[in-house]
Amino acid sequence: VQLQASGGGLVQAGGSLRLSCVVSGRTFMRYGMGWFRQAPGKEREFVSTISWSGDSTYYRDSVRGRFTISRDNAKNTLYLQMNSLKPEDTAVYYCAADRAGSSIYEYVYWGQGTLVTVSS
Repeated sequence: VQLQASGGGLVQAGGSLRLSCVVSGRTFMRYGMGWFRQAPGKEREFVSTISWSGDSTYYRDSVRGRFTISRDNAKNTLYLQMNSLKPEDTAVYYCAADRAGSSIYEYVYWGQGTLVTVSS
């Protein structure tokens, strides 16, 4: 399974970005998916997760109401719509596949990461 994340960039506080993660190599629909992020000098942390069907989603408290996770199984693609971005959202964002959970240990497959920088 290969995951390719994209969509990161530099944005001002209050702005929006949409991250994408294309999955290839296995049946995308079989996997729960997640987004994680890692800021400089910090551990990788959970952002959001979605079930294989898309019916169930979960967010960390600090992004709930601002970020929306979704998936298009026909396109083998996972998304993260990020609105009202804050400087503290600055990090490398990683997509992951396997189960729909909030722990890094629940995921076997990882993308390479895409950098999001939010300026104040």
